[in-house]
Amino acid sequence: MIDIGANLANKAFRGDLEAVLRRARLAGVTTIVATGTSESVSRAALEIARDNGASADGPRVFATAGIHPHHAKDFSRGSLDTLRTLAGSPEVRAIGECGLDFDRNFSPRDAQLRCFEAQLELAADLGMPVFLHERAAEDDFSAVLARFRPRLTRAVVHCFTGSAETLARYLDLDLHIGITGWICDERRGTHLVDLVRRIPRDRIMIETDAPYILPRSMPRAERPRTGRNEPCFLRWVLEAVAKARNESETEFERATVATTKAFFDLPADDVKPH
Repeated sequence: MIDIGANLANKAFRGDLEAVLRRARLAGVTTIVATGTSESVSRAALEIARDNGASADGPRVFATAGIHPHHAKDFSRGSLDTLRTLAGSPEVRAIGECGLDFDRNFSPRDAQLRCFEAQLELAADLGMPVFLHERAAEDDFSAVLARFRPRLTRAVVHCFTGSAETLARYLDLDLHIGITGWICDERRGTHLVDLVRRIPRDRIMIETDAPYILPRSMPRAERPRTGRNEPCFLRWVLEAVAKARNESETEFERATVATTKAFFDLPADDVKPH
């Protein structure tokens, strides 16, 4: 399995990252894309990818480099230079996490738009995919992407939780869709059971968004007391999506791994032997 979005540089993993990666490998996660959400976090994600490249115990780790909309107020021309430099590293496979979040508005909307557009411009210039975030901003998000989409190679809306109408709009823009443990949440994610059936096989990928969104379909006895999600729990997302799509877990896993490798242009040797 490949986890396309785990916040490995998050402070929640500061004390035991090595063990977290080892558990992921034992659970069948062969590759993880560590998410960059700010300049400092993007640097840290890259360092994790570099450090893990020489380790035989964990999965292969790659990274993204980007500025989350929550941090858009801190974005500057220097930030763009930093992202460009980070993107020159072979371990960095996409620009992002970038996008718009009008739900919490931790950064002003105009700052979010400037930050988002600048990163899309960078991705287009570098010929790299983008790792996208959208909350309560579907109209503006789609309008911006529609302008840039012809110049972008590939783009994935990570942690999709939206409506059928939103999904249709994103598929019309030829976006990939990332599904998390939100689909495992009987309180708020049941609508995704129907929606994941509508996503073409070559445009769906899975992720944990760890340490967030612990799959609630896990037996209570197996859930960590801290509530911290880990890449080793990706199997529960795969199981839920495969069941919703009426596919075997083996069949769906094979398809989503192929899709993910193509999206991030992963090297042939990205899977390390046990």
